[in-house]
Amino acid sequence: MRKRKFIVFDVLLDISKNKALYLFMLPGLLYFLLFAYLPMAGIIVAFKDYKVNLGIMGSKWVGFDNFKFLFSSDKVLRVTWNTVFLNAMFIFFQQAIAIVTALFLNEVGSKVFKKVTQSFIFLPYFISWIVVSVFAYNLFASEGGLLNSILAFLHIPEVAWGQRADLWPGILVLFSIWKYAGFLTVIYIAAITGVNTEYFESAALDGATKLQQIRYITLPVISPTITIMVLLSVGRIFYGDFGMIYALVGDNASLYATTDVIDTFVYRSLRTIGDAGMSSAAGLYQSVVGFILVLGFNALVKKYKSEGSLF
Repeated sequence: MRKRKFIVFDVLLDISKNKALYLFMLPGLLYFLLFAYLPMAGIIVAFKDYKVNLGIMGSKWVGFDNFKFLFSSDKVLRVTWNTVFLNAMFIFFQQAIAIVTALFLNEVGSKVFKKVTQSFIFLPYFISWIVVSVFAYNLFASEGGLLNSILAFLHIPEVAWGQRADLWPGILVLFSIWKYAGFLTVIYIAAITGVNTEYFESAALDGATKLQQIRYITLPVISPTITIMVLLSVGRIFYGDFGMIYALVGDNASLYATTDVIDTFVYRSLRTIGDAGMSSAAGLYQSVVGFILVLGFNALVKKYKSEGSLF
């Protein structure tokens, strides 16, 4: 008990000494408190037959019935597989291309070219998926679409893009790379910039080539940053990119076989049957599995390379 009092006293003393720093930190703390921690109380809806007129506490307690309803659907396994598979593809290709791009830009001597390139590859991150969907429609439209117009000009049979579910995982991966790889590239460039230049100078004196310097100096030094970025991505592997998939695919049932993820499935279910309890159950399912994956992957990283783990 006395030890706990000392800890509280130390915290209060630290706050009094660093008031300005804690004041800067306050907006971030309030954000997480209001939008991350307080909503956790809403998980109770997953165990209730929620009725708006009765409220959360007044609604009937149904235990795991919402989960039974969720998993009794033959579509749940499909959308779960699609969610994990698509996110795994997104993580792998986004990270790989971002790392390669960052390594390339780091070796470019021209500062003007480097800054202009960074700006261009970072720009898609700020473009709304709704705007992107307009471009996608004009690209993939069966009649009058740019791609089919090019195919027709080359006397190649046109493709019914809106009905080819097998092609869309690759299309979604390309769009995700275009939008997010630039953001990751900037992070990795910042990490590479922090590498001590004396390492490279010593390696160059020893006759190391650029590829050898990248392999034995740059990549090992930035590996903790890579691991953390991958860990953060793995934590959301059960969350589909709803904005991207719904904007690009929408309600096209022909593409559900390979593009329907948990988020879009739950959204359509909520829209059609209005069951908030089932939607909450799906959200809790995603959160718990994502949390377990983060713990497992972090433990694995910590076992082999402790400096790259989150905690």
